[in-house]
Amino acid sequence: MTPSRRFFASLLLATGLATTVTPTLADSGSTAPALKISYALAEPASDQIQAEAQVDLWARIRSGFRLTESDPALTRAHEEWFSKHPAYLERGIERSRLYLYFIAEEVEKRGMPMEIALLPMIESAYNPLALSPMKASGIWQFIPATGKVYGLKQNVWYDGRRDVITATRAALDYLQKLHGMFGDWELALAAYNCGEGCVARAQSRQQGKTVSYASLKLPTETRHYVPKLIAMRNIVLDPKRFGFNLEDMANEPYFMQVTLSQPMAANQAARLADMNLDEFLSLNPGFQHRVIYTDTHNVLLLPTERVETFQFNLHRQGVDQLSLRRYQAHRGESASKIAGQFGVTLGWLKEHNPVKLFKGKVAQAQSLLVPAVAATAGKRKIQSVSKDKRPSMRSHTVRRGDTLDRVAKLYKVRIADIRRWNESVEPLQPGAILAIPFSG
Repeated sequence: MTPSRRFFASLLLATGLATTVTPTLADSGSTAPALKISYALAEPASDQIQAEAQVDLWARIRSGFRLTESDPALTRAHEEWFSKHPAYLERGIERSRLYLYFIAEEVEKRGMPMEIALLPMIESAYNPLALSPMKASGIWQFIPATGKVYGLKQNVWYDGRRDVITATRAALDYLQKLHGMFGDWELALAAYNCGEGCVARAQSRQQGKTVSYASLKLPTETRHYVPKLIAMRNIVLDPKRFGFNLEDMANEPYFMQVTLSQPMAANQAARLADMNLDEFLSLNPGFQHRVIYTDTHNVLLLPTERVETFQFNLHRQGVDQLSLRRYQAHRGESASKIAGQFGVTLGWLKEHNPVKLFKGKVAQAQSLLVPAVAATAGKRKIQSVSKDKRPSMRSHTVRRGDTLDRVAKLYKVRIADIRRWNESVEPLQPGAILAIPFSG
């Protein structure tokens, strides 16, 4: 782990692009030969396995597998499909590297089967921009109504279904609720796919018979749903058997949350972090107009090793110089004049706002985001941070009762130094991590 990651890994969490969805195998002909494969699950982990799980995320995930294989024939068929379409799996796994640590952490915290961390591969191939014909969106494929039930805000600025953090927590909440309803993880997964009413009706048709996932008469897609997940699980469990080379993945947070006091354009934030815009957007896909802005809080995700660079550049350039502010546009106001007033182009205004125009004029009164400080021709470009300009840092975990004055005295630094390196530092929140520069 790099020094930068060691510094920030304790702070928070973990979080691609391309679109594809695995086609459902035909209902009739799953005639693929059943491979004689046995998998040992839920056995006590050896010291070697536990040691591997400490450093390799895949090993950690494998150690948490515990679902049974209730339909071997369908599972074999899906294993064969994945084996014949390696590019699909490889794209999904590459995208998962941004999000999988965070998902595995959340699954493990709740004591859920670790196979659930692989469910986004079945739903969306870990593509946060995936959109189904039924308008299901995000890596967990929430339809709008279900997303709202589970607290995922959806408006012109932000779609929580595409936000990896909020959508993951909502999906796991939903799955836990379904498990409570049906008392079985396979049935819970089936209900996640076709709805709780669908599974309940299938149960009622059993008329006193033993109810299991394999015995229920479910829609074709749902009957294939769990075997497809188990096939994915089996490939992760023993990739070489299926012709895959599953490279180790670091068992550490990929990203951190950074809270901004004011909205900011995504390309500006990406430049502050010395990141490619596409890479930045893949971590922040919930924002609809390439603007870090919601009506409640402005939180962005950055790779852990980029946070220090972002903080340095942000304070060097000045928050006010880089932020956006709200402008109340009136109906009939010229959009070109608004853009000119704030030193941007009409194209910029339309790209960063859900503005509706009629003959070049604002169609209805609405709030727009514009630069807090109008752009000028001589505006300085953001420079990359060289290591010799970056002060050495240590971390402080805020405890109940801490004040800036107390923390400053503890580390023999100025309060201004703490404020400089920590965006929106006040009020101090217990559990928050402060970056503290070494004095002198």
